[in-house]
Amino acid sequence: MPVGKTRCARRASFHGPAGTVVAFRGRRGHTGAMIWMSEEEFENVVSDALDLIPGEVSARLKNIALVIEDDPPPGGPVLLGLYEGVPITERSDMWGIGPLPDKITIFRNPILSICETPEEVAEEVAVTVVHEIAHHFGIDDARLHELGWG
Repeated sequence: MPVGKTRCARRASFHGPAGTVVAFRGRRGHTGAMIWMSEEEFENVVSDALDLIPGEVSARLKNIALVIEDDPPPGGPVLLGLYEGVPITERSDMWGIGPLPDKITIFRNPILSICETPEEVAEEVAVTVVHEIAHHFGIDDARLHELGWG
């Protein structure tokens, strides 16, 4: 990964090593039932979440790709979303000269696995999209948790 490149993620509520809980705003009373949603329906939910981003914020989203994948890479933590790039707060004046776009990935199956209704999916997608966009603007996980976007 190039110098300065950042990988920030929103993780699902699963237990990690030595019984630690990976940070995620888990649902109380979740029965473990997974909702099914087609790829097209999920894409529409992501599109709706992007529409919730205020115009002044979305206008500053330049050279960034948002993609939807079914699952995060195997062998790692269960992720809901992932930001890969250089936050705009860490860029130099030379930044605009040919860099690859930053990338936000939204992981469909982990989100569906923690939701029971379409409304829950919409909420989780919206929170995940905001979380990953915040990383693009240089806001770290600790600050996102303080703001309630953990």
